[in-house]
Parts: sequence; C-alpha cells; structure tokens
Amino acid sequence: MKIGVISDTHGSAGNFSVACENLFGEVDLILHVGDLLYHGPRNPQPEGYDPAALAELINKAPVPIIICKGNCDSEVDGMVIDTPIEAPYAHLFADGCRIVMTHGQNVPQEDEKISMAKKMRANIFITGHTHVSVLKKVDGVILLNPGSPSLSKRSDGRQTAAIIGEDCIEIKDIFSAQTLQSHSR
Repeated sequence: MKIGVISDTHGSAGNFSVACENLFGEVDLILHVGDLLYHGPRNPQPEGYDPAALAELINKAPVPIIICKGNCDSEVDGMVIDTPIEAPYAHLFADGCRIVMTHGQNVPQEDEKISMAKKMRANIFITGHTHVSVLKKVDGVILLNPGSPSLSKRSDGRQTAAIIGEDCIEIKDIFSAQTLQSHSR
C-alpha cells in the first residue's frame, strides 16, 4: 500500500492539485493532517487560495481521504467536505502498521508526541501544524510531519508532502517531486 500524506493546505486548491498530480498519482489512500480550507488570521492568503475548489477536489478524489481536524478547521468546513473530519486523532492500520495522526497543536513537544505515540502503540505518529517537515525515528516510533504544500515555514521555503511506501517514507517537494528526506519503515 502506498499512502500520500499532506497537511496545512489552508485552502490552496492549486497546490493541492500539484501535490496530487506530482506525488499522489499512484497512492491508495491520502491522509490530510488538518488545516484544510481556511488560511487562518495569522497566515497570509496562500497562492491558489480557493477553499470551495479545494473542497470539490477533495470530494472528487479518486482515492479515499482520511482527514484530521486542525486548529484552523471549523464546523462549517465539515459541511462542504463529504468525508468526516476526525478530531482530535485519527487511527488506521495499513500493511501491519499502526498509524496515528493529529494536527499537532495539542502535542507541540517531541517528548509529548513520543509519549502519545507509545500510549496509542503507534508505529508512525503524524502531525502537521508547524508547516515544517519532520521525518525521524525516536524510541522506535517514526515521527512524520509532511510540512505544508502552500504555506511552508521550512528554511529553504520548499512546499512539501510525504509518501509512506512499503519500505520507506519520503518527504518530497510538491513541484519537482524531489525527495528531500527519507527513512526506512
């Protein structure tokens, strides 16, 4: 199974489309880690900002999407998305692996993430929120933050998403599809 992971789209239909075209063409499932439609009062309006178009793209996705509620997601967002927005955690099993995701604002520190992951017996613990990609293994748990495809806060400004493959996990630039970081599962 191949899984696309994206977070913090903040209403950018254009960059969501780019991520889907360049990275998610052969995935079986997409995980969205929150902050789906609204850009929030502290963020600039992202390029390609069109929350209605993004909602339509998500509703017409050719593969299932599991969505976790972010701090910028509201009840009204759920009214235009056909898929339930789960909160504060979403759990799934894929290829014998337990994956837990939460947006991340409630577990900001790495030790909190590890503690929660161990409590939930997660093999992969996914967060978003910071707009900075992270991929590392700590105490037997893979911590993954796919970054943001629309409002990146990476030092190099690259807009990112992730792929969970059978053997490895990769953080990729959504425009070039270049692998920026990888880790074996």
